[in-house]
Amino acid sequence: MMQRRTLIQSAAAAATLATPGLGVFAQQVVTLKFHTFMAPTSNVYLNAHKAWMEKVEKDSGGRIRFEGYPAMQLGGAPNQLYDQARDGVVDIVWTLAGLTPGRFPRTEVFELPFITMDAIGASRAAWEYLQTHMADEFKDVHPLAFHTHGAGLLHSKNKPIISAADLRGMKMRGPTRQATRLLSAAGASAVGMPLPQIPDALSKGVIDGAALPWEVIPSIKVDELTQFHSEFAPGKPALYNTAFVMVMNQRKYASLSPEIKRVIDDNSGMETSAWFGKVQQDQDPIARKMAIDRGNKVHVFTETQTEEFMKLTGAIANEWVQDMNKRGHDGDKLLAGAKALIAKHKPKTA
Repeated sequence: MMQRRTLIQSAAAAATLATPGLGVFAQQVVTLKFHTFMAPTSNVYLNAHKAWMEKVEKDSGGRIRFEGYPAMQLGGAPNQLYDQARDGVVDIVWTLAGLTPGRFPRTEVFELPFITMDAIGASRAAWEYLQTHMADEFKDVHPLAFHTHGAGLLHSKNKPIISAADLRGMKMRGPTRQATRLLSAAGASAVGMPLPQIPDALSKGVIDGAALPWEVIPSIKVDELTQFHSEFAPGKPALYNTAFVMVMNQRKYASLSPEIKRVIDDNSGMETSAWFGKVQQDQDPIARKMAIDRGNKVHVFTETQTEEFMKLTGAIANEWVQDMNKRGHDGDKLLAGAKALIAKHKPKTA
């Protein structure tokens, strides 16, 4: 009887090991909802968001699964994405910190005029800055990435912008508070506007142009809706940049097993931030060529013209420092810290 019982127990144990989903292989699958305003056909969603989700799923051995919802498919407006993650409406969001003006003021240092050189180094700097200078700014969520895009530039519908003077009287869209300030300082009539609203605004004449990086324009047809594009002198800092954040609901993260947390952690942080920036920057020359192939005209500002823009927008950084001081932060220290990190992580070829 003892021998028979032992054989039965051994057979049961063997069956457990051989049957997926049982015994030591039994693992609870975690499904995470990912929400963003980016279009499902955009470079960012296809080559950054989806690629990141697929890698996390693979690294987890199938223990993590994602439901991806681009283009605000779960409802709400782009400026509500952060709160959706904070409140647990969704698990992870990717959004612009600047969609809620003044809410994340210290992130704005990466949006100041002519401060970043490239997306990869600036994104590494942004993540380190998050850890060292403003961790409490995102205390309500679990940050996964903090990054920038490539160089921001100007796109116009009917009138080429070949000098700062050409901006006078033009209605130009800016993505963030600091971007609209620099456009105003350069003489434009600045209009704050989320990315998804740009095509309709251009079509209806609500705006005459927009400040955008190259990579995003095909996904919102700006290459079709505008004729002219104005870049800044090579080797100079970018006109502007945008601070993107990917954050996770804090309670959801805390509920994960140590093994699942490790997978998330291994796909978060400085190098993940740099990779997001690289995906966007790598698309810039491709999108630029698409615009040129359509017959659009690209003007490259000379160093003198670029320096004119830098002079016109030079006071914005000082205004930001003063704003930080009023909010109880050391503005000079924050600005110096960001510049030092950008210099630290600047690619050798930039």
